[in-house]
Amino acid sequence: MSEFVSLDISETIATVTLQKPTMPPALFLELEALFGRLAVEKGLRAVVVQSTAKAFSFGLDLRAAMADLGPHLGGGGAAERMELLRLIQRYQRGFDAVAACPVPVIAAVQGPCIGAGLDLAAACDIRLATRDAYFSVRETKIAIVADLGSLQRLPRLLGQGLVRELAYTGKDLPADRALSIGLVNELFDDAAALQAGARKLALAIAANPPLTVRGVKAVLDHGEGKSVADGLAYVAAWNAAFLASEDLGEAMAAFVEKRAPRFAGK
Repeated sequence: MSEFVSLDISETIATVTLQKPTMPPALFLELEALFGRLAVEKGLRAVVVQSTAKAFSFGLDLRAAMADLGPHLGGGGAAERMELLRLIQRYQRGFDAVAACPVPVIAAVQGPCIGAGLDLAAACDIRLATRDAYFSVRETKIAIVADLGSLQRLPRLLGQGLVRELAYTGKDLPADRALSIGLVNELFDDAAALQAGARKLALAIAANPPLTVRGVKAVLDHGEGKSVADGLAYVAAWNAAFLASEDLGEAMAAFVEKRAPRFAGK
C-alpha cells in the first residue's frame, strides 16, 4: 500500500481506496500505474473507487502542487511553458487511465467531492454517494480553469447548461440535486452503507458474462459523440467478432436447465 492509494482485489472486484483527503501530484502517477495494471488484470470484472477520509476528496493538494508547478508559473519563455504543459498532461493521464479501464468503475463518493475529486468521479462509469455529499468545480474560485476532465466529461452526463453553471460559479451541488440530474445513481445514509452498496453493485456487474460487460463498455465508449449509424456499425462488428463464446453457450444451457449460469469469461 502506498501513502496515497491502496488496492485490494477479491472476488474479481478491485477496490481502489484514496488514503488522503487531498490529491498531491504523486497520486496522479500512482493512479496511472495502478489502473494500467488493472487494465491487464486477468479475471477482473469491476472496480470500486472509495476513500478512507471524511471527504471523497477536497481536490488538488495546492501546497504540493505549487511546489511542482510553481517554478514554471513565473517568467521564462517557450521552454518553461512547454514544461508546464508536460506537467499538466502528466496529471491528466492519471484520470485518463481510470476512464480507459476496460471494466466498469464505480465511484463511492462520501462527503465533499471538490475539484480534482469531481474530475476523478467524472472519469468513472457510475457514481454513488452519501446523502451529505456535495460536488463542486471549485477551480474557478482559485483562478484555475479546471483541466483534469470535468469540463470534458461532465457535459456528456449533465448537458452544457448545468455544467456551465457549475463551472462559472464554482458553487456546491448537493447530493439530492446530483441524484435528480443523474450525476449520481443512488444515495446512502453513511459511508458504511455507501461502500456496502458499491460492493453490491460491483458484484451484480461481476455476475454477468465478463467479456460481454467489457464489450458493452467498449461500445458505449466508442459511441460517445458519434452518430447512431456509427454506433450500430461498431456493435455489429463487435458481435460478429465476439458473440460466439463459451459464456453464450453457458447462458443458453442455464436457461434450458433452469439454473443460475456460471460465466467463466471464455
